[in-house]
Amino acid sequence: MTFDNVDIHPTAIIEQGAQIGAGSKIGPYCIVGPNVVMGENCTLKSHVNLDGHTSVGEGTIIYPFASIGSDPQDLKYHGEPSELIIGKNNKIREHVTMNPGTESGAMKTVVGDDGLFMMGVHIAHDCIIGDGVIMANNATLGGHVVVGDRALIGGLAAVHQFVRIGAYAVIGGMSGVESDVIPFGRVKGERASLAGLNLIGLERGGFDKTQIRRIQKAVNMIFNGEGNLDQRIDTVSADFKGDEVVMKVIEFARNKEKFGLCQPAQKQAA
Repeated sequence: MTFDNVDIHPTAIIEQGAQIGAGSKIGPYCIVGPNVVMGENCTLKSHVNLDGHTSVGEGTIIYPFASIGSDPQDLKYHGEPSELIIGKNNKIREHVTMNPGTESGAMKTVVGDDGLFMMGVHIAHDCIIGDGVIMANNATLGGHVVVGDRALIGGLAAVHQFVRIGAYAVIGGMSGVESDVIPFGRVKGERASLAGLNLIGLERGGFDKTQIRRIQKAVNMIFNGEGNLDQRIDTVSADFKGDEVVMKVIEFARNKEKFGLCQPAQKQAA
């Protein structure tokens, strides 16, 4: 088995059928399974286990002792050929685990582009992760979690299965997240509560001060206005009609499925 312009350490094991893109480097003691597809210019540092029906986008770097594509940690999994699809230019650090999907989900786990997944991160079966997501050390996602673009999940945070994390949201370290987090939201706490907006993330994302103030006003109306939550959402939708950014929050709030929205602390205590 030969590969064009691929640097493979002699101690690495590449199983028959694996596809490895040009310019890739596979370091000492890595194992690449027969159904793995690696894009161009990928790097496996050393001791990486890359298995299952897994594809890795170009330019992705995987660090030592990561286990990527092994069987889901789900008792309902019975060997179905589910997928793990990883985008391009990701950094996957030491001891990260990412699992493929299951029949009870979409048969795939998807990780977007340009993410940073620090040491010990776990992404469970059937998760959908957007672009530019950062997960700090030992952050954990249960199965079927959806994470929007540019979200940041702090160290040792744990997100309950089926929870949705909106785009540009930030989860404080050591938080337990049991409810959906609105786009641009900032949550923290042992049982996470909404603590405002991710102002730093909004500024870095290119949102101007006028837009940020409009988002703040809309979110305040959603969680502190008169009437029940659905009525408040309808009011904000009418008042901010035409504001595409606020409408993303409204759309997210209306599409709740398994769980309600993560609320400010005083609301959750009520």
